[in-house]
Amino acid sequence: MEQKIRRDRNIGDNLRKLRKQHKLSQEGLCAKLQLEGCDIQRSTYAKYEHGELNIRASVLIKLTKIYNCSFDAFFEGLE
Repeated sequence: MEQKIRRDRNIGDNLRKLRKQHKLSQEGLCAKLQLEGCDIQRSTYAKYEHGELNIRASVLIKLTKIYNCSFDAFFEGLE
């Protein structure tokens, strides 16, 4: 079960920015994640972008592969 988070630091804006930079819809990204072995529904991913759910580390690992980026890209501007 996914855990709801308290408002603190939200990487959702960075998740959205990276997805749009790669010209992917949420559904398209979820399809790529499923090909990588992460079964994420679009509604769940939308909650990650809106800061309603914590994103799992396993999903972040797959996203670094899809986006060809470092983990720093997810935390940019959150100092």
